[in-house]
Amino acid sequence: MSGPLVLGIDIGTSGARAVLMTPDVAIVASGAAKMADFSADHRDPEGWRGAVDAALRQALSAVDDRSRIRALAIDGTSGTMLPVSEAGAPLGPAMMYNDPVDDAAILAAIAAHAPKESAAHGATSGLAKVITYQAIPGVFRIIHQADWLSGHFTGRYDTSDENNALKTGYDPVARRWPDWIAATGARAELLPRVLPAGSPVATITPDAAARYGLPADLVVVAGTTDGCASFLATGADRPGDGVSALGTTLTVKMLSDTPLFAPEYGLYSHRIGDVWLAGGASNTGGVVLAAHFTSEEIALLSQEIDPETVTGLDYYPLVKDGERFPINDPAMKPRMSPRPDSDAEFLKAIFEGIAGVERLAYQRLAGLGSPALRSVRTVGGGAKNAAWSAIRQRALAVPFEPVLSEEAAAGTARLALAGAKAAGVIR
Repeated sequence: MSGPLVLGIDIGTSGARAVLMTPDVAIVASGAAKMADFSADHRDPEGWRGAVDAALRQALSAVDDRSRIRALAIDGTSGTMLPVSEAGAPLGPAMMYNDPVDDAAILAAIAAHAPKESAAHGATSGLAKVITYQAIPGVFRIIHQADWLSGHFTGRYDTSDENNALKTGYDPVARRWPDWIAATGARAELLPRVLPAGSPVATITPDAAARYGLPADLVVVAGTTDGCASFLATGADRPGDGVSALGTTLTVKMLSDTPLFAPEYGLYSHRIGDVWLAGGASNTGGVVLAAHFTSEEIALLSQEIDPETVTGLDYYPLVKDGERFPINDPAMKPRMSPRPDSDAEFLKAIFEGIAGVERLAYQRLAGLGSPALRSVRTVGGGAKNAAWSAIRQRALAVPFEPVLSEEAAAGTARLALAGAKAAGVIR
């Protein structure tokens, strides 16, 4: 094989993955490593670094001529923060994306000054973690997981991207750290500079280039969060493109030409270039199916389902009271009766109900200002069920497009490709 390549690296909750991609977005090599092989503590940054190093070396082992690799980008878990020295040394354990800050005064200060649409609200926000860390002696910056890992390739530990910075209070519309952050008591000088996702940051350091046998002029590109990377990996790239994740819960995301902010639904927008990625998560999904059927039963019963007919049962499938999106009602009751005598008909009614919630979710996004849904790509275990897919396609009435990849690292590689083109190292 010949021609230029780019690298995308994903660091998730349990491990790291790396992919090598061509300019026509074909994946030619990949690597993976578990964090637990390098540290028993998932908050230990050295565990992150070890997993990234191993995954990267595995992917690179498939390339004879590494001078072809022109750019790399890294994504990380959104809201995972780390205090560092100027040389990048961690000054304490990381606070992960789901680690809450329990200091009521910090949370009250953010609540008092952050606009209601800001993603900095809540106990797990990046900004709350910044305020928690800022009194550490010698702290140079408080940065995100992806920022720290990128710093191993640039030598800079003062740079982030617009997606990771969102939960830390960054304003993606004005494209700056807002003035209200200082009013919360946060030391604004400890925040990283922020670049658009996919923009060139710096060339690789000589040490990093020598460590991996990479070219001295390789461009390191501003990355993103793991959630945004997973969306980009699917191939969705135009306003109106939606991605439905049919996992334990149902999550819908869409590219929009305008930003959407609706805190009552837990909805905010990530900026990717000149478009916006918005989405929400329902409490329906695979968790409801698992409450009534085994995976083997679902597979067998699905063969008995005729997706061209309807049950007329109008379910809203939930396992307990409460819904987040597309209806915000913590007291909402499940609607799953009457139950047909036939298990296949019951399963079909649940499929129809989840498809109805999915349709309502995209309608909610449109009602908040997104473009009309133009296509859907599907990821997660439910994507493999043909009967469910046919029911969903009838409900949504838009083309279902193939997914290029479900690897978040592939989405990050697409950002690396954009950065390589912006820097002129790939034409």
